[in-house]
Amino acid sequence: METRTDGEALFRHELGSQLRRLRHQRGERLADTARRAGISPQYLSEVERGLKDPSSEMLAAITGALGAPVGEVIVAVGLQLRTVRRPTRLHLVPTGTVATPVPQAPRGVQAHSPVLRAA
Repeated sequence: METRTDGEALFRHELGSQLRRLRHQRGERLADTARRAGISPQYLSEVERGLKDPSSEMLAAITGALGAPVGEVIVAVGLQLRTVRRPTRLHLVPTGTVATPVPQAPRGVQAHSPVLRAA
């Protein structure tokens, strides 16, 4: 059994989101896009939800049905993934009687967050 990494799951999820956005921009129903791609609506739904990892042939069929070059879709996914950051870890800094959540800076980075105090 092949093991998937978190990065692969993230790519699969973002790919599905990108395909769904394209379909919605065209104002299409899932069943219509699936029919033109020659796949089942169930399979397209699973791809869009990041549950299935489509082969290059399936991806080409889906993007073709959406009128988008497969290469452009892959590049868009890559660009989106570059902007995705790990979830911010928060720690509480007491300010008077109220504790304020402040994002923790990554190692090696000095960050200063303004702390708002109630008047």
